[in-house]
Formats: sequence, C-alpha cells, structure tokens
Amino acid sequence: MKGRKHTPEQIVRKLREGERLLGEGQELAEVAKALEISEATFHRWRNQYGGMKANDAKELRQLRDENQRLKRMVADRELQISQPSPEEAAA
Repeated sequence: MKGRKHTPEQIVRKLREGERLLGEGQELAEVAKALEISEATFHRWRNQYGGMKANDAKELRQLRDENQRLKRMVADRELQISQPSPEEAAA
C-alpha cells in the first residue's frame, strides 16, 4: 500500500491539530486515527518538524531538494571525469 505524500505545510498543520487533541486528553492512538496517520508517523513528524512553522518546514523541504540536486550534479560530474573521452580511448 503506497502512502500519501504530505506537504510540509500539511504536516505542520496536522501536528498542531494533534498537539491540540493530545492537550484535550485524547490518547495518541485516537489522535493518529483522527489525523489519518500512524502513531509512528506522528512520532517521526514530531521529531522532524516539531516546533516549526509552516514557512520553516517549506524552507527545509526546499533546501533538502536543492541539496539533493547539487549532490546529483557532483556525482554526474565525477562520472564524466572518471570516463575517458573518445580521443583518449583511441590513443
């Protein structure tokens, strides 16, 4: 079963709602069910996004995407350097 991908803003919104429900005395299992996520996902999100505002979470996502893109560029460049050019291979 493939999970649904939440945007950082949606995650922060669900965490706020979850914290509110927990503050009202609901059990974690009930909160997770109300948010339509697993308890493990709630804990993971809380550790990763806890205390962030929606803008902070969005910026974090953008920085991670940019970092991934840059790493890919470096890896591609290293592959180009390690492969001999056709002229070098013929010599």
